[in-house]
Amino acid sequence: MTGVPVAAPAATPRGGGRRTRPSRIGFLLVTIGLPLVLYVGLVIWPFIQAIYYSLTDWGGFSNTMNFIGLDNYREIFSDDIFMKALRNNVILAIFVPLITVILSFLLATMLTVGGSSTGAVRGLKASSLYRIVSFFPYTIPAIVIGVIWSQIYDPSKGMLNGVLEHLPFGIGENFHSFAWLGDATTALPASVFVIIWGFVGFYMVLFVAAIKGIPSELYDAARIDGAGRVRTMLSVTLPMVRETVQTAYIYLGVVALDAFVYMAALNPTGGPDNSTLVMSQDLFKTAFTQNHFGRASAMGVVLAAVTLAFAGLVFAVNRLTGGKDVK
Repeated sequence: MTGVPVAAPAATPRGGGRRTRPSRIGFLLVTIGLPLVLYVGLVIWPFIQAIYYSLTDWGGFSNTMNFIGLDNYREIFSDDIFMKALRNNVILAIFVPLITVILSFLLATMLTVGGSSTGAVRGLKASSLYRIVSFFPYTIPAIVIGVIWSQIYDPSKGMLNGVLEHLPFGIGENFHSFAWLGDATTALPASVFVIIWGFVGFYMVLFVAAIKGIPSELYDAARIDGAGRVRTMLSVTLPMVRETVQTAYIYLGVVALDAFVYMAALNPTGGPDNSTLVMSQDLFKTAFTQNHFGRASAMGVVLAAVTLAFAGLVFAVNRLTGGKDVK
């Protein structure tokens, strides 16, 4: 008797019919747990140690340390040299990010949308060459930049005075053997210029990449509405790259609040009347010359607190002026 054929049962996959998949707990441990452990061990824990050392009289090269409370903080805030260094850091944090971001943004705008006002939106001719050349200073180590500019600023054989001495109408006589880094009125501005010179090209390229991500239709609409170049830059370009500007400002602020390498190369002793001394230089001298690691740790904690306050201020200003986190 011929019956209806019965289909053979499908082969059961090995493993009891369950597809093998990575453990969710193991995945979280690898992707979140391990980085968290490394962050706590390499960032949070050293910071906690620094806070503890700042409350002791530790000399740095012995196991002896006595708890002295806030004495180190009272001492550094009553120290005129440290307060001068703090003031210099605040000046750097104000002017270095501000000038660098403005110059970088203006140059990036010229290279991306600063071309002809008719036809397709484009930048200046040979903009690729400008980007390459302007990026060169960022490829040079900071210590080398400091050494180069210390030679340029040299009062007797520096290139800057050599050029300025040839200015007409007797102006050049004012720059004969002028000590740019040896005068209290010019030492800090000259140092600020060096830091800005080293970073403008990099942040210009960063802003170029951000501006190229703006849809060209927005610029076409601005043209139709009759917006000029300045209006377009302020109403279209700047709002669209706001988050990039915020990030650049914070990074430049961190550089300005440290600035150890630049200042150590330009003026290792802190300049005339400590006019270029920064907190990191004073910290280094206190720790490794005077062997007061407890006091130096207090300086480091203050520097970290100022840096965090600066970042928080930038976030707050960005939020109050209309910025928001990208979701």
